[in-house]
Amino acid sequence: MPKDATFDVVSKVDRQEVDNALNQASKEISQRYDFRGVGATIEWSADAIMMAASSEERVLAILDVFQSKLVKRGVSLKALEHGEPQASGKEFRLHASLKEGIEQAVAKKLTALVRESGPRSVKATIQGDELRVSSKSRDDLQETIALLKNADVDAALQFVNFR
Repeated sequence: MPKDATFDVVSKVDRQEVDNALNQASKEISQRYDFRGVGATIEWSADAIMMAASSEERVLAILDVFQSKLVKRGVSLKALEHGEPQASGKEFRLHASLKEGIEQAVAKKLTALVRESGPRSVKATIQGDELRVSSKSRDDLQETIALLKNADVDAALQFVNFR
């Protein structure tokens, strides 16, 4: 009897790419004329990214520069979670964090999508913050990957361990 083929759906971020994007954004901010004299900085703060400047518009401009660097390095913007700029003394700060792992609500939505719209032989199970998809047919699994790539979910999905 042939063994089932499987793959895992995960949501992980390459920290080195994020660090490189942060360094590139920091360098651009230090060199750009419109950021001179506004105290614009971007740096790691514990496990989050902290952006600071003298005005709310400049902080949002720093976020825009950082997001453009992330896109150029192949990091999905769905993995970046940020709030609104907060006033802190004479400067405005914006904290951003990286989302990793598939949340339960998103995982349930994906399993329901596979069950309803995917090929009949495909089964999806939630395993912690990952999703394991299995089937006897590798073609059905590739069809399921295409289905999940087009799904509108709030997570950066990667497909790994295709066996």
